[in-house]
Amino acid sequence: MSLLEAIDVSVAFPLPGQSNPRATWNAVESACLKVEPCERVGVVGESGSGKTTLAKALLALEPLAAGRVLFNGKDIAGMDRQSLEQFRRGAQMIFQDPMGSLNPRMSVGTAIGEVLAVHRIGTAAERSKRVADLLAQVGLEPAYAGRYPHEFSGGQRQRIGIARALAVGPSLLVADEPVSALDVSIQAQILNLLADLSEQRQMAILLIAHDLAVVNTVCERVLVMYLGRIVEEGPAAAVFAKPLHPYTEALRAAVPDPDDRPGNIAVVGLADGETPSACLKPDGCVFHTRCSKAGAICREQAPALREISAGRRAACHFPG
Repeated sequence: MSLLEAIDVSVAFPLPGQSNPRATWNAVESACLKVEPCERVGVVGESGSGKTTLAKALLALEPLAAGRVLFNGKDIAGMDRQSLEQFRRGAQMIFQDPMGSLNPRMSVGTAIGEVLAVHRIGTAAERSKRVADLLAQVGLEPAYAGRYPHEFSGGQRQRIGIARALAVGPSLLVADEPVSALDVSIQAQILNLLADLSEQRQMAILLIAHDLAVVNTVCERVLVMYLGRIVEEGPAAAVFAKPLHPYTEALRAAVPDPDDRPGNIAVVGLADGETPSACLKPDGCVFHTRCSKAGAICREQAPALREISAGRRAACHFPG
């Protein structure tokens, strides 16, 4: 049984400038994914592709327009209060901007301890010891518990956010762009920390990123999103080495080549043209307006996400 499963999940928002409340657009459209216990899965795509909206929907932080989300085989939409509390303990999220998710008037020790208190975990003394242990696990001094968020660097604040998410012992950690606001050297430290914690705690990770190289470093499997739709899925190493979808190929081309001379790294543009509005998606394949391989069928018929080879799927009429 999968730890987390999304079945034809769609998320809709009101259409801007419309007085009719039924006028909506799909930020996520018919998304299907699975996360197995202890597995590390990446979701990658440009800004506006629907990655964060999908992540929030999986954690019941955004309402579904259609579809179902199962956690340990149970539909989260039908959970009673007790089951929902267990789900909240089992699935935690860390955010892109740790400063925005930490209370500036609360010491980091209090912020982490508050999570334990809400879930009624331990006595006050036990919670204090657990806070110290959590800070040590993410590479921070336990003595830092008395400090406030503004006293830390961006990388340290992200470690605090990770410690707070780990407090209740989740089996799934959803990391929403956890390194995009950090320096490159710090990014590597945080990604290594997440990978180590996943192995030590036997914890699954769903990593949201816009950089294909980031998910290839940490994740075993990757899903690629474009304008709210999953367009490719497969083992991270295989997808990175030989993309099946033209959009994935463009994402890979945008990754700097480490073999190029320092200071002379060329980053290839993602694709020709501009990304269409998510509110007014093109007919047929959503990527055909930027794809050099598009044919007549691409402009008329949306390709289904289908299996191309063992463990690999793509929504493309001309995969590979």
